[in-house]
Amino acid sequence: MNHEALAAEPLLERTIRAAYVPLRHTYTRAQALPALLQQRIVLLDGAMGTMIQQRRLSEAQFRGDRFVDHPGTLKGNNELLNLTQPEIVRGIHEAYLAAGSDIVETNTFGATAIAQADYGLEHLAREMNVQAAKLARAACGRFSTPNRPRFVAGAIGPTPRTASISPDVNDPGARNVGFDELRAAYREQVEGLAEGGVDILLVETIFDTLNAKAAAFAIDELFEASGERLPVILSGTVTDASGRVLSGQTVSAFWNSVRHIRPLAVGLNCAMGAALMRPYLAELARVADDTFISCYPNAGLPNPMSETGFDETPEVTAQLLGEFARDGLVNFVGGCCGTTPAHITAVREAVERWGPRRLHER
Repeated sequence: MNHEALAAEPLLERTIRAAYVPLRHTYTRAQALPALLQQRIVLLDGAMGTMIQQRRLSEAQFRGDRFVDHPGTLKGNNELLNLTQPEIVRGIHEAYLAAGSDIVETNTFGATAIAQADYGLEHLAREMNVQAAKLARAACGRFSTPNRPRFVAGAIGPTPRTASISPDVNDPGARNVGFDELRAAYREQVEGLAEGGVDILLVETIFDTLNAKAAAFAIDELFEASGERLPVILSGTVTDASGRVLSGQTVSAFWNSVRHIRPLAVGLNCAMGAALMRPYLAELARVADDTFISCYPNAGLPNPMSETGFDETPEVTAQLLGEFARDGLVNFVGGCCGTTPAHITAVREAVERWGPRRLHER
């Protein structure tokens, strides 16, 4: 673009265009994923929150020097650590990469303005995402080789508010968030993740499909503005033995609601251990037969007496996910709440003998 044209271009449009430049740098790297998925099962990482909790950080450590005078409690705001304790976050990524993870998720599960408003830090949401992506990118840079690339997935959580369910049992029509508010918050998040250099966008722990659609809408806006696309993974959460997400859909209904997004993969994570997740994963693998399948369960059910807060040892989680691999159900595997680098090492050893789930042609 020449100088005259640049001067005439509206400032907002220049700002938006500049924000999407990093997406083009990650585009080529991300295109290696589909080929890799045809060759073997790809390993995700484990829980970020579990690893942070094990460090028992103090309020002062969460605040760092920058937020000493911030009103209100900040302890527990894991996404703030991207700004105040970056070496801790990067170290967790590196531990998972050393354990064998091909993909690490950014520390951004709650890095939206909606979630950060609970701490009075909504104005820092974009910065948190940019920094988180850069930390994960730097960790992957240490471990990537020409024969074993490592990838960064931008983690996009559900937000603490739901567009489909009333927060008031006496008023079924009440809502505490709308689609447009969600879309705007997700738009800010995905812009930050793209600027920081992620390879994948992972909309995870979906308990309300309408929230996920708002995220997908924001992602499409990003892609349209940039002229490029990154792989998208959608991961739902079955909340109980009914086999439904919290907003009431079965896994088949969930898939039919989001299949138009044409994700690289769809799957299940969190909520329950692999043993209880199996029938719902099998159903998803059956109906989404032209799409890769991901699975990263919790380490069993919650157990406050356990060091990680969950029941399953690495060996148990690995055995269960190894059975999923043996039976041709998965293309991506990893861990959610309660899992650690030891779990990921065990899972890697359990699945590496099995080939990936094969797709039907689109």
